[in-house]
Amino acid sequence: MIDQSDAWRELKAHAKALGRRHLRDLFADESDRQARFTRCAAGLTVDLSKQRCSAETLANLLALAEQADVPGGIQRLLGGERVNLSENRPALHTALRLPETASLVVEGEDVVPGVHRTLEHMEAMVERFHAGQWRGATGKAIRHVINLGVGGSDLGPLMVTHALADYRLRDVHPVEVHFASTMDGSQLADCLARLDPEATLFVLSSKSFTTIDTLSNARTARDWLMARLEGEEGVDTELVMRQHFIGVSASPEKMAEWGIAPAHQLEFWEWVGGRYSLWGGIGLPIALVVGMKRFRELLAGAHAMDEHFRTAALADNLPVLLALAGIWNVNFLDIRAHSILPYDGRLEYFAAYLEQLEMESNGKSVTAEGREVGYSTCPVLWGQLGPNAQHAFYQLLHQGTQAVECDFIAPLRRYDEVENKATRNHLKGQHRLTLANCFAQSRLLALGDDAIDEPGERPGHKRYRGNQPSTTLLLDELTPSTLGALIALYEHKVFVQATIWGINPFDQWGVELGKQIAGETQRILESREGLEAMDASTRALIEAAWAADGNGKAVT
Repeated sequence: MIDQSDAWRELKAHAKALGRRHLRDLFADESDRQARFTRCAAGLTVDLSKQRCSAETLANLLALAEQADVPGGIQRLLGGERVNLSENRPALHTALRLPETASLVVEGEDVVPGVHRTLEHMEAMVERFHAGQWRGATGKAIRHVINLGVGGSDLGPLMVTHALADYRLRDVHPVEVHFASTMDGSQLADCLARLDPEATLFVLSSKSFTTIDTLSNARTARDWLMARLEGEEGVDTELVMRQHFIGVSASPEKMAEWGIAPAHQLEFWEWVGGRYSLWGGIGLPIALVVGMKRFRELLAGAHAMDEHFRTAALADNLPVLLALAGIWNVNFLDIRAHSILPYDGRLEYFAAYLEQLEMESNGKSVTAEGREVGYSTCPVLWGQLGPNAQHAFYQLLHQGTQAVECDFIAPLRRYDEVENKATRNHLKGQHRLTLANCFAQSRLLALGDDAIDEPGERPGHKRYRGNQPSTTLLLDELTPSTLGALIALYEHKVFVQATIWGINPFDQWGVELGKQIAGETQRILESREGLEAMDASTRALIEAAWAADGNGKAVT
């Protein structure tokens, strides 16, 4: 167990010696602190100087990474070894962004040609949409695509399409992309009330093609289409299914069984986790918005970060350093909350994306070998757009009793492409205002009252304690390439932390158990049998649901 290692014990002793030493003192003592704790790669700059650590801390953390064999873990991950131990398979999301000229032989098979066949298939689909040649059952060109997916089949494409809205194609047949994920049907119902069924197509995105949330929405979508289109001349069920549905899954058999035409199926593989899947067929909504050229730039940016992760020394490796900062905060400073704070409205869904990526991956309490851990693993992670969060929960960050680690994220350049000079100047001024807030908030969190140049003693309710650790992550500019690098940075950070904690970041058995129990509960709700096996609270809840249905059936 890693907490029994020499490096862990060294860090525990070091943390005790460092005590609650304030960041203002660390900056005062180290004139080169900013340069010492800042690294750049793939269009990103990571400034860790506002983390509550010293040069000695970093040296000890790097020793911990070596003792946990992080270098070996990186090579095993990128080399296609079976790092997902509970499911006995590789985790090869990085293969989805390898260039066509690359080769990655996994258990006797080069996986790269299959990846690029899927990308070519996706490109052919996208070109049909953008040329206005993908037509519905009545001959109308498709103008609306609704992505039906949940978790990784929703959060990734939703986040990226929003982040790259500036790159939306303007000179093609217009296709609007919508997302519906909730099993209660509310998002889907909103779309169906507004859209023309003759010009609407659904993308069913599900790795297993058994996800009840997605299939529930899919059945509603199918019935909606059939009810409105089957009466049209020459339109039958087969035609509707062929022209209005695309499937993306690792199970071609289940897609075919559901009725999706083989030519309209995009494959991905069991060795790609759902929350790591936006780089392939699950990314179809992204390509529909920005085009395949930009989608390939997204892949290239992620691949650039993969190469940096593979080749950079630990002391210069952005994902490793970001991961070690998190390890230091969670395991040695007892900071178990982490907030993601983008200062760019295009990154509105980035925190939600990371919530799944990190907490579903590393929210584990046993090692990959099944031993219970005796130390904290993944912190509680949440966030919001920074400028909005300043008016929401920053009060707690600055003056609350809860220590929180923060990631501030912002692009350095924006609005250079705006043609009108006056509008460009106004917008660039707003961008400077946003950067000023981003930089000021991290400074105040770090230094507290020392950041304020104000004479006289401050009353207690106006005091800022500071000493809250944060990382500032700057993008040269928010482009498909730098966004790809940013996402890959966090993917690899999660893997490094999992390697040190000794856990498997590529399974999610807690999620699977929840689905199983939900299925059992659904059967009781619908059959009205088996209630006696439930606990008292769940029995009362089910009875309340029955009563609301008008057919109450009490079980004693």
